[in-house]
Amino acid sequence: MDSDIVALFIPIVAIVMSLMIPIVYTIVDYRRRRDIVEANHRERLAAIERGMEIPPLPESFYQPIERKRRPGSALLPGLIWLFIGIGLYMGLAAVAGRDVANFALIPAGVGAAFLIYYFVEGRKAAAAEAPAGAGGPDSGSGA
Repeated sequence: MDSDIVALFIPIVAIVMSLMIPIVYTIVDYRRRRDIVEANHRERLAAIERGMEIPPLPESFYQPIERKRRPGSALLPGLIWLFIGIGLYMGLAAVAGRDVANFALIPAGVGAAFLIYYFVEGRKAAAAEAPAGAGGPDSGSGA
């Protein structure tokens, strides 16, 4: 193959693959939820056929799934983005000059935003947990 054609396929494949990830996740999540609904439906039909009391639907039926974000969940991506941006900046500055290297400040900015979020939310979480944790079994004198 000609190197121009290979160079053309690289961004096309990258874009297609990056778009396929959320599509595949959505399909798998839909099938998982459908299986849960079908299992509950079969359970309710079996209870009706036997004359038993119909079991109540689980709470997850009525509410969407909420994923709890831990305060530390922004630290790792923040550090990764920041250091990728710094590394790209240093590499591009050595190879292509400072004008091109300024584009590496974009991932560094994303990393800085993650780290700011981590520190702000970490303080909020610590302030929210401090009154609840005061006087608990772990705060004793070490007896």
